[in-house]
Amino acid sequence: MALTTRVEQILSWYASENPGTLTNLVRLLNHGALAGTGRMVILPVDQGFEHGPVRSFAPNPEAYDADYHFRLAIEAGCNAYAAPLGSLEAGAAKFAGQVPLILKLNNSDTLAKVEQPVSAVTGSVEDALRLGCVGVGYTIYPGSGARNRMYEDLREIALEAKRKGLVVIVWSYPRGAGLSKQGETAIDVCAYAATIAAQLGAHVIKVKPPTAHIEQEEARKMYEKYSIPIQTLAERTRHVVQTTFGGKRVVIFSGGESKATDAVLEEVREMAAGGSFGSIMGRNAFQRPRAEALQLLADVIQIYRSAR
Repeated sequence: MALTTRVEQILSWYASENPGTLTNLVRLLNHGALAGTGRMVILPVDQGFEHGPVRSFAPNPEAYDADYHFRLAIEAGCNAYAAPLGSLEAGAAKFAGQVPLILKLNNSDTLAKVEQPVSAVTGSVEDALRLGCVGVGYTIYPGSGARNRMYEDLREIALEAKRKGLVVIVWSYPRGAGLSKQGETAIDVCAYAATIAAQLGAHVIKVKPPTAHIEQEEARKMYEKYSIPIQTLAERTRHVVQTTFGGKRVVIFSGGESKATDAVLEEVREMAAGGSFGSIMGRNAFQRPRAEALQLLADVIQIYRSAR
């Protein structure tokens, strides 16, 4: 399909990239029910690795089957499906070409309790190419004592991915001994995390919806001095997007833990009103029965389609 004005504008922000990477970015932006809008809804399913199978899939046992997630992403009209190596290998051939794939290149589990979290690299750029992916995903934990290792690993992975024409998606999740639990989603910390991901070369940045809490005292002084509006989720979303080169990076927000449908949709409305480029929604989708999940994703997609 021809490029819309909005997609052309987004591509102009990545003028240093090669044609392969730009082509795969177009594949992301021009697929599914939101094709051409510059918005995206991605289905991520790395929770089985990150949180364990029972916590992730017991609410909807169909979701133990990797094929289920491919079908859900396809039938819902998602822009892409993101998962670790094993999940993609289980269905990439069967569902070849039906939905853009993102290989999640690092993961961690919850069996070990550590103060300074760091994820292991569990896949490669070569794996992503072999499986026909449009991009690779990588998680960083700003706030962890192991953050520099993650930043350095990401630098090497991003360099290889870009050379080979893939899109780089960074999950930027503040976490570690340097932050309080409340601080992990504080507005100043989320904005900082988004900026770090942009500076590390991410094309697409994933962060959690920010709260109005301010973690850093020095940051608080600046928010108060310059009267930066952060009272509503729409205002906080707008601020986080602004911190990625004046809004010239694609920033999407996670769905978080499962919650009532009305709460999910209200959160999405606020973020869409604040200029979010979309949502990456896992547990709130695949932990629901299939028909309910499809309706929820349809409603989320419609909110973004209608957003100004």
